[in-house]
Amino acid sequence: MTVKERYKAVLEIFRETMPSPQTELNYRNPYELLVAVILSAQCTDKRVNIITPPLFEAFPTPQAMAEATHEQIFELIKSCSYPNNKTRSLMGMARRLTEEFGGEVPDDIDALMSLPGVGRKTANVILAVVFGRAAMAVDTHVFRVSERIGLTTNSRTPLETERALTKHIPDEIMGRAHHWLILHGRYVCRARRPDCLNCALTSVCRFYQKSNANG
Repeated sequence: MTVKERYKAVLEIFRETMPSPQTELNYRNPYELLVAVILSAQCTDKRVNIITPPLFEAFPTPQAMAEATHEQIFELIKSCSYPNNKTRSLMGMARRLTEEFGGEVPDDIDALMSLPGVGRKTANVILAVVFGRAAMAVDTHVFRVSERIGLTTNSRTPLETERALTKHIPDEIMGRAHHWLILHGRYVCRARRPDCLNCALTSVCRFYQKSNANG
């Protein structure tokens, strides 16, 4: 199977099995999604969705968060991973949004990455989910699943994976493909125990085919 054929088959299967994939983070506007994605680093979406309602009630805008103290934010997010670091990121992000972007989340990857706590993955999530751009956010799930299935080969970094995926996936379904890969990695193609018995991709999955070939 060629790389092109594998992509075509994988995307068709995802389209059939997950026609309308969505982010599992709860948000009502770009600012809320940005906060939620920052909090989601090495933390489950379920936990983030517990944390954010009282956080957004206390700080409904970037301006409100920019005026908050470290202690006020920390108290509301302390149940997530790395709360000290994330508190600093949220404070810095809110201040930068307020001072340099008029309180609006920018729609440019370089501008987004200039915000404290925002790396390339987070920026791409915002571009894809909020602004509908053909951006591919590569987290640990996307990185792992892409290599296992065979969409990438010996990819060493998230950026290499991103470039391979954006080269082969049509722009018009890039956003959905991002969610397909994340959700597949979260619930089926798990890191330690991939659930191959309940996977729709076994007929085109390089990992599964090699495992069976080796007995």
